[in-house]
Amino acid sequence: MGKMYVIETHGLTKYYGKSRGIIDLDLKIEPGEIFGFIGPNGAGKSTTIRTLLGLIFPTSGSGRIFGLDIVRDSKEIKKQIGFMPSEIHYYEKMDVLELLRFSANFYGTDCAPRITELAETFDLDLERKIIDLSRGNQKKVSILQSLIHEPGLLILDEPTSGLDPLMQAKFFDILKEENNKGTTIFFSSHTLSEVQKMCRRVGIIKEGKIIAVEDIETLRKKQLRKIQVEFSQPAKISDIECPGVIAPKVEGGNIFFLYSGSMKDFLNSLGGKDIKDLIIEEPTLEEIFMHYYSEENGKH
Repeated sequence: MGKMYVIETHGLTKYYGKSRGIIDLDLKIEPGEIFGFIGPNGAGKSTTIRTLLGLIFPTSGSGRIFGLDIVRDSKEIKKQIGFMPSEIHYYEKMDVLELLRFSANFYGTDCAPRITELAETFDLDLERKIIDLSRGNQKKVSILQSLIHEPGLLILDEPTSGLDPLMQAKFFDILKEENNKGTTIFFSSHTLSEVQKMCRRVGIIKEGKIIAVEDIETLRKKQLRKIQVEFSQPAKISDIECPGVIAPKVEGGNIFFLYSGSMKDFLNSLGGKDIKDLIIEEPTLEEIFMHYYSEENGKH
């Protein structure tokens, strides 16, 4: 027996007619992991999730969740996962409690104590009609709906859009609690700061293809440094002559760039130059991400 992954895909591909959704997706997500899935809007994040959930069928390739086939065993899989979509469409005539009980029936468990507990945490009035709720409160209903049956896997598609910062913080706390109990979390977002806070590993998707799967720490430390050199006279790009300089920009006496080479080589290259100031920082995930997306990385 090979290793059991919570989510495993091989060559998962989905075309809509001739236009691409996702191409050759290979993913392996371990039990208990919080996995970040990042890329700009339109990169294929929602298509991936909808294919995993059996809401749409793959054109080719295969996927398994808890060892079950995403096409053949879709109904069984759905009982074991909590899903939070990016867009919410509800039966608006129901009140919140009715909707949550209706969901609980599908999972075949008594979720009453859990519903009460989560409604208190998120300050949600269970008696209000869905139609009367603000977008933020509808999002809270979606959070409750994904959590009430204590699923083994949570799939979150842009989960924090529409939540105010206080609720976002509460939501992250709850996710960490669930994860501590053993729940695996697949967290899809185009907001890198969220992924940075929550995830240990991250997959970067661009134009339907995964271009990298990295540990967050590796991504941060990929010897990529954010450097600013201030010269005593107006600067020009040729003042920095060292391999590993990425996307240099000149402003007055300053040159700004990302650097992926050896620090020793870089400092040696500055020898004898009239330097006023030197700032070396760790880049944000955002900046590393842009590096992955930049033309210099055409090899991906």
